[in-house]
Amino acid sequence: MIQTRGSGILLHITSLPSPYGIGDFGPAAYRFVDALERARQHYWQILPLNPTETAYAHSPYSSPSAFAMNTLLISPEMLVREGFLRKSELEPAPGFPEGRAAYEAAAWYRERLFAAAYERFRHSGPDRRFEAFCDGAGWWLDAHALFVALKDHFRGQAWNRWPEEIQAREPGALKEMRELLDDRILKEKFLQYIAARQWSALRRYCTERAIQVIGDIPIYVAYDSVDVWANPGIFKLDEDLRPTVVAGVPPDMFSKTGQLWGNPVYDWAALREQGYDWWAGRIARSAELYDLFRIDHFRAFADYYEVPAGDATAERGTWVDGPGTDFFEALARKHPCFAIVAEDLGANTPAVQALLDRFDFPGMKILLFAFGEGVARTPHIPHNYVHNLICYTGTHDNNTARGWFEEEASEEDKERFFTYTGRKVGADEVHRELVRLGMTSVAQACIVPMQDLLGLGAAARMNYPSTTTGNWVWRMTPEEFAGAPFEWLRGLTELTGRG
Repeated sequence: MIQTRGSGILLHITSLPSPYGIGDFGPAAYRFVDALERARQHYWQILPLNPTETAYAHSPYSSPSAFAMNTLLISPEMLVREGFLRKSELEPAPGFPEGRAAYEAAAWYRERLFAAAYERFRHSGPDRRFEAFCDGAGWWLDAHALFVALKDHFRGQAWNRWPEEIQAREPGALKEMRELLDDRILKEKFLQYIAARQWSALRRYCTERAIQVIGDIPIYVAYDSVDVWANPGIFKLDEDLRPTVVAGVPPDMFSKTGQLWGNPVYDWAALREQGYDWWAGRIARSAELYDLFRIDHFRAFADYYEVPAGDATAERGTWVDGPGTDFFEALARKHPCFAIVAEDLGANTPAVQALLDRFDFPGMKILLFAFGEGVARTPHIPHNYVHNLICYTGTHDNNTARGWFEEEASEEDKERFFTYTGRKVGADEVHRELVRLGMTSVAQACIVPMQDLLGLGAAARMNYPSTTTGNWVWRMTPEEFAGAPFEWLRGLTELTGRG
């Protein structure tokens, strides 16, 4: 359960201001934590920290590793402070755009810096902290670093197009490749070490200011990932290591053909035989990175939708029972204190509710979903809230509050909203009314996307589900950060007992 009544901001690391193309673990992140502290906030929610790829439009929910960190989040300025770079090496920097994440340009720029930092590290003599990191993280780091090196060696090809003996992870073939790619493997371990150092320092800074970080675990992993390559036995694959079924959701009012996500589906029977070790490791890794963490698409632990591999739509899928109570009881035996938030949006079935009740997991409620025709009965309206949940104005998958009001809400939705709040407001005020509704509710936690604190329109939206372009690129500008109404938020936080 969430023990303390509090509030916070949803802002991914890449959305922070930075002079180097995307937000990172550098000075702006620390200034943001200072602003949260001044506003008496208790939570900073982010999206997954895993590596991203161009092939998936840099979605943090489609990663080549469920355990590694995104090295693009390494701060060039912090590399200088840590002695891995000279300040002069940061120049010349391209003229990166403000207000949008420039992933490819940021990666190109950082590669030169990373090469220089790695060379300085390699010639600096033994580093006991690096060696301790590699020893402690070896259970996931060794496979990840080899996978990254192999991807480079085979020019970015998916692992199922590598030579058969490497696809099948034959020991002799892997030994040969480790020797051949030793330097690239070491470089990736170094970069993971630096990312871990910088994130740990930022986490400590948050902890010292009584701010908890809420992380995010995508329930599924990408097929072209170290997770599937190194652990094919825990996924539903055929003898050629191809998926037999893939993940998705069925047709509904939002999509006539459903959503075909394409991720491989877990073989829960095989996982059960192994004591759910892979998932236990994933939870342990998340506990290293976050104070508590949201599990995306929580419903799949109760029952999940699988579609025959090769289908063009999700129409022919079937529902299959998930691992349910057995899974969480096994995790609790291994990690008695893990703290998760259940992303229980959509159809909340009795099986899902039973899991939430059995383990006291907090669920999520979204104010943007509250003002449709069934306003009196919807679980998203504040008068139906219980204590143990997190209320959001919206999430990364929603429009902004202002965008909802201007582009999505019907006139009837708006009238219900005005009647419920007792005020008739325009687009320039709707975000504050929604924030006030969430903050005054009984929900133990209220999280506000930074875009809604700023009152930004639909152009600031983070993600359009089921689309592949234009997502994950919004960034807060320095001017927006400087003008953000943190004092107003502090006053509302204190007034509603969340400070």
